[in-house]
Amino acid sequence: MNNMPLTSKQRSQLRGLASVEDTIVHIGKGGLNDNIIKQTQDALKARELVKGKVLENSMLTSREACDALALACKAEPVQVIGSKFVLFKRNAQEPKIELIKSKGKAK
Repeated sequence: MNNMPLTSKQRSQLRGLASVEDTIVHIGKGGLNDNIIKQTQDALKARELVKGKVLENSMLTSREACDALALACKAEPVQVIGSKFVLFKRNAQEPKIELIKSKGKAK
């Protein structure tokens, strides 16, 4: 599995791309259920970058929701700001986002 942690440059690149994305995952009082996890997995597979929001009636903080969803979907948390968060997961079959190459050791 080549799930390398994101570099700060890559995170910055993804934050920029996420700024124009629509928020498609909404976590409410039901918290993280199978439906939310499946919806997020499907969205990550289709677009690699997913923006989510934790609603005010949720029992989770946006950081908790982001980390739990990242773990459940094997994705990388990109950022958490206020009630919003961004996740990234490379689609191995059909990559859509070309990440900035990290300088240093080549793989």
